[in-house]
Amino acid sequence: MKKKAEWPRKLRSQEWYGGTSRDVIYHRGWLKNQGYPHDLFDGRPVIGILNTWSDMTPCNGHLRELAEKVKAGVWEAGGFPLEVPVFSASENTFRPTAMMYRNLAALAVEEAIRGQPMDGCVLLVGCDKTTPSLLMGAASTDLPSIVVTGGPMLNGYFRGERVGSGTHLWKFSEMVKAGEMTQAEFLEAEASMSRSSGTCNTMGTASTMASMAEALGMALSGNAAIPGVDSRRKVMAQLTGRRIVQMVKDDLKPSDILTKQAFENAIRTNAAIGGSTNAVIHLLAIAGRVGIDLTLDDWDRCGRDVPTIVNLMPSGKYLMEEFFYAGGLPVVLKRLGEAGLLHKDALTVSGETVWDEVKDVVNWNEDVILPAEKALTQSGGIVVVRGNLAPKGAVLKPSAASPHLMVHRGRAVVFEDIDDYKAKINDDSLDIDENCVMVMKNCGPKGYPGMAEVGNMGLPPKVLKKGITDMVRISDARMSGTAYGTVVLHTSPEAAVGGPLAVVRNGDMIELDVPNRRLHLDISEEELAKRLAEWQPNHDLPTSGYAFLHQQHVEGADTGADLDFLKGCRGSAVGKDSH
Repeated sequence: MKKKAEWPRKLRSQEWYGGTSRDVIYHRGWLKNQGYPHDLFDGRPVIGILNTWSDMTPCNGHLRELAEKVKAGVWEAGGFPLEVPVFSASENTFRPTAMMYRNLAALAVEEAIRGQPMDGCVLLVGCDKTTPSLLMGAASTDLPSIVVTGGPMLNGYFRGERVGSGTHLWKFSEMVKAGEMTQAEFLEAEASMSRSSGTCNTMGTASTMASMAEALGMALSGNAAIPGVDSRRKVMAQLTGRRIVQMVKDDLKPSDILTKQAFENAIRTNAAIGGSTNAVIHLLAIAGRVGIDLTLDDWDRCGRDVPTIVNLMPSGKYLMEEFFYAGGLPVVLKRLGEAGLLHKDALTVSGETVWDEVKDVVNWNEDVILPAEKALTQSGGIVVVRGNLAPKGAVLKPSAASPHLMVHRGRAVVFEDIDDYKAKINDDSLDIDENCVMVMKNCGPKGYPGMAEVGNMGLPPKVLKKGITDMVRISDARMSGTAYGTVVLHTSPEAAVGGPLAVVRNGDMIELDVPNRRLHLDISEEELAKRLAEWQPNHDLPTSGYAFLHQQHVEGADTGADLDFLKGCRGSAVGKDSH
């Protein structure tokens, strides 16, 4: 257990606000125009509430209200709360993809913390990329920090059927293409998909990353699953405000919590909840910021023997609302601990170990959080496959895949990029059947650019009309955590940098062998070498702005797709005063 720092002591914010010098009066005097009394600058913890609220981030549209509850908690604990708006990257509005801006958001957050008088930070997040980006920025500055998420939406219902945000979007879209649903019915269903404030109500990336924050120990126990409109979400926000003040006094920092053991706990948790493949890329990036040696091999090693016990879409049938009522993530962590799959002594932001937080919780619904013997899949972790088609690895989510396709050999049908896919997929003359392997190139970190969620390519109508709902799909893209299917993602190196994916041709045979972790392009070594030597890039390169910076410096998906100059180096949190 970390030894608590002495209190009282001089805090970082006093570099701005403490004393009588001209520079201090400059900083303090201007802030007083908001009506703050002089005694608030007496050395008490100044807490930055980093708020990703935005009207253009609908998942986070209610965070202003939650920020007020965080402030109340900070005031109650004797701190001084100051709300700071930060970059908010919404997956459902940003183009070409929010993932392109995750690293920019992380950089902006890092500098917002470093350049301003904060002693501790509350990371107020929700939509997919806001959680990892704020965790990355906080990890780089290493000031005491704690996460509180906005929570998931309430269940959706359409004609008596439980509707999961995202999951049913893909399902209904395929039904329209197959002639099983009319466009009018699809529009009618739209109104039932997002019926309250909050993030996706499935175990998509937002709920997964909320669970990852809790499993890592960076959020209070029970935070992940409380619905966004439940009064207990406001209570969680207020308790988080109280807690961050004590964390500053104790000097409890991200580097104390984000250990290798914490990341291994999170990986196993992701397997147990049937979490998003996006968690792979985000946890690798967060680990890189704190200098933890986390690799794809750790994902396969830690998750391989963990059963998926959370019966939520897209892997199962329930939604986050039922998960909360059943007991939420603490029940999952307790199950992992009882099975010997949890580092019980990992420290959390509460100051207690993860096991102390969860050992007495109760599972209130064993159809939502299943017994291990009734697991959705006995090996639920993210699978990492390698071979001549993915020398640096690719990932697959077995709990959302079709068992009969886990060992498969098929003819490649190649799409050079997302535009090529869109141009061809609905054409009945496309030479494709359910035994083929769909391959899409140039959708990775550099290629798209930004690595969009297009890996779960919709099937061609000619196949859907046969009643086929899944095929093997391979790309260097990501897919939404709400999506499903036998989809191989994050293929590395990506096509845009000349990885083997770039030279796959129509008619090549591809072998996927999940049990043996193999992905193989069935051509000779000599032919592969010849194709790679002849390859030339064919995607447009940005010439200015952040897109240019991203293109020049983004790393591969296998290491987290962070910018190469931002990893593993925590700089000073206090700069020189120029006034």
